[in-house]
Amino acid sequence: MKVIEIQPLTSVAFFPFGEVIETEGAYSYPINAGKCVRYHDLAKIETTGEKARAMISLLRGEPYMLPLELRMVERHPFGSQAFIPLTDNPFLVVVAQETANGPGEPLAFRTKPGQGVNIGRNVWHGILTPLDGVSDFAVVDRAGEGVNLEEHFFKEPFLIR
Repeated sequence: MKVIEIQPLTSVAFFPFGEVIETEGAYSYPINAGKCVRYHDLAKIETTGEKARAMISLLRGEPYMLPLELRMVERHPFGSQAFIPLTDNPFLVVVAQETANGPGEPLAFRTKPGQGVNIGRNVWHGILTPLDGVSDFAVVDRAGEGVNLEEHFFKEPFLIR
């Protein structure tokens, strides 16, 4: 079984797959008479297809234990998918480049507190994988007509540690 080592999530490393949603390094300015700071335009929400629109959902995920076997990745051809943690628990973000034969070798990133991600439209990725405790997330993704999910099962699983 091939091993994938988890790396820290950075905007540079994650750039081919979407955006890291965080305040660090973000364009910001004061609003509300200086009582609030707006961190502006942190991610591009993509929606395409019939009757497409952005929607917001809340998810509560049970934690996964490492090491973890990765058997499947998925992608959403009609929209991006943003995961914004509402707890300080880290979560695992697994992504893979598109190749001529489907998804390539996955990469695994561990978030730090305050980091979320926006996974780009049609990017192969793992399922929501909270670590260290039950975790809540705000999710911004696409609603609309059409099948917006494609799954790929690997012939042999990968071990993420």
